[in-house]
Amino acid sequence: MLIITIVIIILYLLLIGCFTIGFDKVKSMPLEDIKPKIDFSIVIPFRNEAENLPDLLNSILELKYVKHKFEILFIDDDSEDESVKLIRSKLSNTKIDFTILTNDGKSNSPKKDAITKAISKSKFEWIITTDADCKLPKYWLDAFDCCIQKNDTKFIIAPVTYDQVTSFLKRFQLLDFLSLQGIGIGGFGIHKPILCNGANLAYTKTLFLELDGFNGNSHISSGDDIFLLQKIIGKNSKQIHYLKSESAIVQTAPQPNFKSLVSQRVRWAAKTSSYNSLFGKLTGLIAFLMNGFLVCSPLLVLANFISLKTLLYTFIIKFSIDFLLLFKTSRFFNQESHLTSFFFSSFIYPFFSVYIVFLSVFKGYKWKDRAYSK
Repeated sequence: MLIITIVIIILYLLLIGCFTIGFDKVKSMPLEDIKPKIDFSIVIPFRNEAENLPDLLNSILELKYVKHKFEILFIDDDSEDESVKLIRSKLSNTKIDFTILTNDGKSNSPKKDAITKAISKSKFEWIITTDADCKLPKYWLDAFDCCIQKNDTKFIIAPVTYDQVTSFLKRFQLLDFLSLQGIGIGGFGIHKPILCNGANLAYTKTLFLELDGFNGNSHISSGDDIFLLQKIIGKNSKQIHYLKSESAIVQTAPQPNFKSLVSQRVRWAAKTSSYNSLFGKLTGLIAFLMNGFLVCSPLLVLANFISLKTLLYTFIIKFSIDFLLLFKTSRFFNQESHLTSFFFSSFIYPFFSVYIVFLSVFKGYKWKDRAYSK
């Protein structure tokens, strides 16, 4: 048992260590005062988002980018609230070029259907996707424009974080989310990109059509971001860029309660079995083995399979390497103050993580008032 423990520790240490090194290898992209050249089609699917839309719409009105160089395509996915009315009332008398489309809902993934329809109706070559519960920074499009002008790229991954972090549950979510962001940035830095987020993602329409869009994974309800990333990696990974810029950070709200948090994380975990990235699967497996070991370790100590000292050393090693990556990530997002909850969260997270994995294997989930079976 001691040998198994040592192997798990070494694998985990090497894995997170590589992501930590990779994080620093991704250079920051400062915003430059250059003439904007790129036209953007911003795609925003929504369903019953009347509560969240005001923040998004206000942030759209505050965008500093030249108004005639972007359009916004909202796609209504069968909303039953005042979402459409809100959008029209907020943007109708402005210079914002916007369109509200109705989703066709042809597959098991309404969001993928919505994005596909919006792209087919878009006027411009560059597509940017975000979510209706997000807030956009005022120089968001400027940061993307600068990245495109400075690099030969067709696919841009950009940062996302949580705001409105006012309780321990929300700080726990933030730390979990920042760890995923850190892995995403670190993976890109070691030339093994495995994570991205559809709340802040850009690619060319030509690339989307060349990859045949979401064809091949439209039966999976989520993953409009990850599966597209995997497709382009198979085509030309050199055209993928990470926009490591504070000016590009999109903010979204954490889940309000534990039940919705579990549904969200199960939805995220449910798609992992369909990944075709060997490194991505290996990353998930090593993380699961480490967390699973910590969950089982009290019983292993009681049964004298391992000593209490071994358990203590394992926790310290995991705590230390996790903290290093999380510190770098939180510093980039200017959210170091929330690291005060890291110590207590470190005890809870292994149990939470293993619980989510088992739920994703054996149960379906509910999201946006829709049930998805396993």
